[in-house]
Amino acid sequence: MAGTFPTPFAHGAARRAAEAAALDDRLGAALSGAIAGNAAAFTELWRALQPLVLRYLRVVCGDAAEDVASETWLQASRDLSRFSGDTTAFRVWLFRIARNRGIDENRRAWRRREEPHEAVYDVGEADGPVARDAALDAGDRSGTEWALRMIRTLPADQAEAVMLRVVAGLDVAGTAQVLRKRPGAVRVATMRGLRRLAEHPEVQAHRGTDPPEGS
Repeated sequence: MAGTFPTPFAHGAARRAAEAAALDDRLGAALSGAIAGNAAAFTELWRALQPLVLRYLRVVCGDAAEDVASETWLQASRDLSRFSGDTTAFRVWLFRIARNRGIDENRRAWRRREEPHEAVYDVGEADGPVARDAALDAGDRSGTEWALRMIRTLPADQAEAVMLRVVAGLDVAGTAQVLRKRPGAVRVATMRGLRRLAEHPEVQAHRGTDPPEGS
């Protein structure tokens, strides 16, 4: 999979995919217990996946991410008894809930602010604390915030695709299910988003490289 991502993101994408696979293996027992109604098992799922959900929602709905994440887990707890599938399917299911709740929040924000819907995604100046990680291999909290801020500069469809593929570690099929798009459209959005990030002057500077001539 790493070969599908342009540098400097290939390493981070490969690492995230490996981490996601390991996470799925580790959470199998917790998922079974949570479906059976075990509160401790559900808490284990929350601890493992909440940071990923928060990062995704930081891009989708900005400062409302924590509230929307709470709504996401509340719905997941209510509906989990009807869920059927493995841990990979659970991550897809969870991020679909998160996306739906994020869309609902954006609509509420649109009504409150009477601004175009696209403006809700433009939260580049709202840099709150986020959980540890980086789509761009940033190693500390400030680097993580910077990475998410860079992703927020993308068009919404590209930002979501990058977050789900590179940060959340979903594969093309799972990302397509969350976004309700064809796999080919997911691949295109991801590639365009990563390419745009790779060419961004701040990313070039952060990586210690010079922008291409003519940029």
